[in-house]
Amino acid sequence: MEHFTYKTKGTCATAIDFDLEGHTIHNVVFTRGCNGNLKAIGKLVEGKEAEEIVAILEGNTCGMKNTSCADQLAHALKEAIK
Repeated sequence: MEHFTYKTKGTCATAIDFDLEGHTIHNVVFTRGCNGNLKAIGKLVEGKEAEEIVAILEGNTCGMKNTSCADQLAHALKEAIK
């Protein structure tokens, strides 16, 4: 299992930590941001394949921002699996 830390851009969360076992996602933890919602995202993606989650979350926006914490997770996963 490999650990990753991704510094987010344009969101209330400042970083995302997660592990990948192959392309399977584990232990997603956001630093800062909307605590309850971000813990829920971590639970929802646990054990899922990175490509599946990227396809679902990429492009999701938050308010007037052109990104979101979910979109930043998609970016983090894409970077980790390339």
